[in-house]
Amino acid sequence: MILTSIKSYSSYNSEYVPKFIALSPTVENYVTAFTAVPLAKYFLNTIVFTVITTGMMLVVVVLSAFAFARLDFKGKDLLFSLFLSLMMIPNELVIITNFVTITNLNMRNTFSGLILPSVTSVFYIYLLKENFEQIPENLYKAAKVDGTSDFRYLFRVMIPISKPTIVTITILKVIECWNSYVWPRLITDDQNYFLVSNGIQEIRENGFGRENVPAMMAAVVVISVPLVVLFLVFRDKIMEGVARGGTKG
Repeated sequence: MILTSIKSYSSYNSEYVPKFIALSPTVENYVTAFTAVPLAKYFLNTIVFTVITTGMMLVVVVLSAFAFARLDFKGKDLLFSLFLSLMMIPNELVIITNFVTITNLNMRNTFSGLILPSVTSVFYIYLLKENFEQIPENLYKAAKVDGTSDFRYLFRVMIPISKPTIVTITILKVIECWNSYVWPRLITDDQNYFLVSNGIQEIRENGFGRENVPAMMAAVVVISVPLVVLFLVFRDKIMEGVARGGTKG
């Protein structure tokens, strides 16, 4: 992908068998990727979408996991079982009802319409709940005896102890949002709300997607670099968080 992105259009087409070397590297493809479509604007849209969606999801996931892990209320086990059963429903089936709901609310071509269907995740709630339950319940009871509120105990004790798992959830959600394609493609037809994934498709539709492969590869490189760097920097925390979330006792 990287090698193709620095080859000229003529050089790439002259290779009957792709070569693992660029004799005359060029950055022209990167210029083309940013000028053929407003890729910089799509980057900004994707950052806004990713940050807001991830932030809202963390609030929902942390509070839900705390409720299932520490609070006692009627029907908790049944409700959690119903939550887990939702993981067996393919996302493709949910997209249809989400599309109808967002359309009826006149939220197409808006950031709200992009964000709302992604602000919760049963899997992340389950992962964090299992991590919260590893914290001794005696700490919670002692805190309640001292008059500590549930929110204070959550933010002062549970969240710091579960930081690796929360970091893991955050990174995985960022990657999910950054790579989101089907929902943004379905709910938006206004360029002002396109994400980078839509930008790649628009490049193809503008005429040089199939013919000018080096230019398209340049766009894909630009889009992929932030996620690769993010994963390399936080890979240890991701592995640690998943391991802690899947271990009990």
